[in-house]
Amino acid sequence: MEHAPLEPELLLPLPASVDLRLVVSDMDGTLVDGEGRVPPGFAQAVSDMRASGVTFAPASGRQLANLRSVLGPEVDDSPVIAENGALVVQGQEEIHSDTISAREAAAAITTVRDLRIDSYDVGAVLACKHCAYIERQDPAFLEQVSLYYKELEVVDDLMSVCLDSVLKVAVFDFGDVEDGSSQMLAAAVPGTQTVVSGQHWVDMMSFQVSKGRALRALQNRLGVTPEQTAVFGDYLNDLDLYEHAALGFAMRNAHPGVRAVATHVAPAHTEDGVLRTVYELLSRVRRDT
Repeated sequence: MEHAPLEPELLLPLPASVDLRLVVSDMDGTLVDGEGRVPPGFAQAVSDMRASGVTFAPASGRQLANLRSVLGPEVDDSPVIAENGALVVQGQEEIHSDTISAREAAAAITTVRDLRIDSYDVGAVLACKHCAYIERQDPAFLEQVSLYYKELEVVDDLMSVCLDSVLKVAVFDFGDVEDGSSQMLAAAVPGTQTVVSGQHWVDMMSFQVSKGRALRALQNRLGVTPEQTAVFGDYLNDLDLYEHAALGFAMRNAHPGVRAVATHVAPAHTEDGVLRTVYELLSRVRRDT
């Protein structure tokens, strides 16, 4: 598939040659377009990366099952960083995971219920390794959750679910979560880190969890260095990816905080920015061995 060339100002910071081994990309606002669609050239791009000795790994707040469903068979055997870094899997092998305590999960559920009583239009998703659970059942909430969770079960009471292996509690807020419910959630459950992962989503996770920590675990498994890694992101939950990659691309549409730490800029997600930049990098790949 032909891709439009990168704008000259975006090419300037790129080195003449790169020893690229790993490409890590966020999904929403980064790889997928404004309608949540995977670029039509994605499968070919993954194949071309493999042919050049480059591994592709999505790094998303989405569920593992959702990522595999959306991205298709091209990532069946690829490493996947799911749930904002709480779970890293390659094929059928778990590489890394972090969970929160049952007490913290219960506190998060209770806080979300209290916020609803206080007229916040929010709902909780209890994210476990193989399935996610919700108790809010209205169509509008179900529509939003179903975009990111394929293995999903509706229960009458989230407290009835086993809380001993919860990766995170994700909260959807129909308002602006950064200026709204995220602050109350962080204050109410101080035993978890509260990470804004989108305009309407916040994740309550172990303080150990981050996409960067997950990326480091993946690099160690693959024997890949930060100098051999490129990352793409757009929002605050992507920030520490950039600590582990010499080639750090903020999408043109990225949050200002991401633009501030990235070393390079890629075209927007609506302009096929990830794949266009990947092909530019592949054209510069060197192999010393």
